[in-house]
Amino acid sequence: MKKISALAVVLVLALVAAACGGGGSGKPEAGQQPSQQEPASRTIKHAMGETKITGTPQRVVVLTNQGTESLLALGVKPVAAVKSWIGDPWFEHIKEQMADVKMIGDETQPNVEVIATLKPDLILGTKVRQEKIYQQLSAIAPTVFTENLGDSMIDNFKLYAAALNKEAEGKAVLDDYNKAVEQTKAHLGDKTNMRVSLARFQPGKVRVYYKNNFAGIILSQLGFARPDAQNKDDFSADITQEQMTVLDGDVMFYFVSDRQGDTGAKKTAEEWLGSPLAQNMNVVKTKRAFVVNEPIWNTSGGIIAAKLLLEDIRKRFDSL
Repeated sequence: MKKISALAVVLVLALVAAACGGGGSGKPEAGQQPSQQEPASRTIKHAMGETKITGTPQRVVVLTNQGTESLLALGVKPVAAVKSWIGDPWFEHIKEQMADVKMIGDETQPNVEVIATLKPDLILGTKVRQEKIYQQLSAIAPTVFTENLGDSMIDNFKLYAAALNKEAEGKAVLDDYNKAVEQTKAHLGDKTNMRVSLARFQPGKVRVYYKNNFAGIILSQLGFARPDAQNKDDFSADITQEQMTVLDGDVMFYFVSDRQGDTGAKKTAEEWLGSPLAQNMNVVKTKRAFVVNEPIWNTSGGIIAAKLLLEDIRKRFDSL
């Protein structure tokens, strides 16, 4: 009986040791994951300071047109987004991907009350549009803002990818974009020596676009020359009809900023380009003044539009 009792004690001790992990450390072995591991958190530095984000956000609200494209390119469908500048409510080139996404106002006035009811776990916006409501948004969910839009597409995309915990996916998207730039540049060859002019027609107003804007940055990436009057590291400037010659070049691409059902910008373009002064411009004489899709060339400002813009440039110069 004493031998049996001793054996029982040994067995009990062995079972206790096994339950404690054998080595007594209580830690998982290399390569093993704890059964209830806490999601990792990280601190994202952005235009408004620093924001702590835990895990991978699942319910994302985005407050810029550019940011919407960043999410879609990363395979993330937002629960809500601001309205596209042109479209009902989304740009034509993204509307299928945005099915069932809730519209929450526009970039200049997103609906904070509605955002709160959606219980997001991340809000993405921009200081240049929504600085005044940052504290309100931060009280709802972790909020990350870019500094601005337009010429900062790549940097903004990287910031949002980090906030979404999708930096690896973001790198793959940018690698693909950079590859498309190099392929387009090689395809164009010497045509990049042509001086490309950029202009925007609005109702009763015309702007020349310099180098530091969405389309201007992409033209620079492709190595295009710009007319001397546009070879500036600025965004844009309003011009008078008497200053129209600053729009001249070897080729002119212009976007017409008419919203749904409006025709004022189209009328301005027709008046200016049909004027006697315009008839002396090289781009008019050679019939190389081309109207282009404004969401793709200007108002979207996102990574999806950037790739579509590359395709458009390639097709247009193939026909020259």
